[in-house]
Amino acid sequence: MVLEESRTCCFTGHRPDKLPWGDDESDPRCVALKRSLDRELEQLYRRGFRHFISGMAMGCDLYFAEAALALRERRPDLTVEGAVPCPTQADHWPEELRRRWRDILDRCDLETVVQRNYDRWCMHRRDRYMVDRSSAVLAVFDGTPGGTQYTLNYAMDKKRELLLLDPARPEADAVHFII
Repeated sequence: MVLEESRTCCFTGHRPDKLPWGDDESDPRCVALKRSLDRELEQLYRRGFRHFISGMAMGCDLYFAEAALALRERRPDLTVEGAVPCPTQADHWPEELRRRWRDILDRCDLETVVQRNYDRWCMHRRDRYMVDRSSAVLAVFDGTPGGTQYTLNYAMDKKRELLLLDPARPEADAVHFII
């Protein structure tokens, strides 16, 4: 499988503790955000993007991966990659989330394990891996410090196109930045 950086988009976004609805995915704001992700992915596909990478973290990463897999059902030339920071990423998650994570990875076209063992930098290595292989980054970002901001800063340093969705305005179109 040959993956072209110019046709690849990766994703970064908040975990449930930073989302206004927490882990309640039935909340209308979460439902609206998922619709926005679907819309943005379709637009990226129409622009020529054919490979999508998710970091597979709880919350928005899983929403993104599920949306990309759903788009692949309609667009079979699309591929989805799960970029796992280390094999133990989901080991301490609730059982239901671990099953969901495994199901998503099983449906991905490619599963990349960035490193063999957990250490305090493995998430950053995973984020850099994704950005280095992409020309665009789609993000759910509320402006607060953390891993999503780290990834966006790295993407700006690498001159990647940014598409930002605000979880406080989940129905809004992404704000685009071309650097």
